Amino acid sequence: MLLVLFIFRIGTHLPVPGLDLSKVGEMGNSSLYQMIAGGNYGTVFAMGIGPYINASIIMQLLTVAIPKLEQINKEGEEGRRKINQYTRVAAVILSLLQGCGQVYTVHTAFIHQNFFVYIMALVTMVTGTIFVMWMGEKLTEVGIGNGASFLIFANILSGLASGVAALYTVGATNGAAGWVKVAAIIAVLLVVMVFVIFIQDGERRIPVQYSKKMVGRRYIGGQSSYIPIKVNIAGVMSIIFAISLLQFPYTINQLFHIPALETVARYLSTSHPVGAVLYVILIFCFTFFYTGFAFNPVEVAENIKKSGGFVPGIRPGKPTSDYIQNVVDRISLIGACAYAFIALVPILLEKIFNINVSFGGTTLLIVTGVALEIVKQLEAQMLMRHYKGFLS
Repeated sequence: MLLVLFIFRIGTHLPVPGLDLSKVGEMGNSSLYQMIAGGNYGTVFAMGIGPYINASIIMQLLTVAIPKLEQINKEGEEGRRKINQYTRVAAVILSLLQGCGQVYTVHTAFIHQNFFVYIMALVTMVTGTIFVMWMGEKLTEVGIGNGASFLIFANILSGLASGVAALYTVGATNGAAGWVKVAAIIAVLLVVMVFVIFIQDGERRIPVQYSKKMVGRRYIGGQSSYIPIKVNIAGVMSIIFAISLLQFPYTINQLFHIPALETVARYLSTSHPVGAVLYVILIFCFTFFYTGFAFNPVEVAENIKKSGGFVPGIRPGKPTSDYIQNVVDRISLIGACAYAFIALVPILLEKIFNINVSFGGTTLLIVTGVALEIVKQLEAQMLMRHYKGFLS
């Protein structure tokens, strides 16, 4: 894990062949999406995990819209492997398009400006994206959680120092009034962090009672259990998907430089009122969409029925699945409201205090969520090794 992190951070500062990074300046996009999904402009890992995230969104939408893909997805492990392969191919295609846009954006910063240099830079950046995807999948296989989320986590932490420095500059420049603003922002962010932890660990437990069965001359079963349903099953993916979709016009505009598209991209920025409203709407939409994709109440109800269990007061079969679906919808609505509020925190802080907060509710949400997931996975690994040693 540490080795992957080291390689990833080196790649985000390693320039593509023939490019003078000192001339790149502020050509790149310093948006929240760039901080989450991509590296520094003009580097080997400039696009980061961004194309893979966008490809995942597209494939999940197509899986619902195209019956053939939906059938493949229901084929178990083999079907999911095929969908993942399609996602990788789509990520490579998107990285080619996005890479063309980035090369065109920084083409004046190349030492030798010719077609072959541009092609070499494009191939380097696309190869870097493929390598980042491979590292993310390897991290997932190791068992520390979602590898893509870990890389996003590393990207955000890398920008934490600059955010702290910016706040210090505000306080040092504006005197006592500036330090009061900084203290208020830090207090709000600490409250948000505590709130995020409660949301991440919050769950609704549906009680399940298992009937007794006679096996031989003994009765087995009869225990009480529960189905844990998280407050927001979609987690941070709903926010990441929303940001990715809002930034899509900007990505296309990098390639074609259409004035109308540039205007659309400006309106879709989260700092613009229109973009902020669409941001909240997309968070709600992707929360319910991702929840429906990741959690199947019908399958859960069938598994409970096959195991001889039932939800007290609810008949087995379709009534149980309908009950679970209603619970999931209500919990997801609460989670979506909480996540939308958290996502708007940096925008509200900027409007109230007139200070550009480079890290806020969304980044805290992602960092806290991924950190908690890593801790849980490491505890599970340690517990498994402990049992293995005990049995041996």
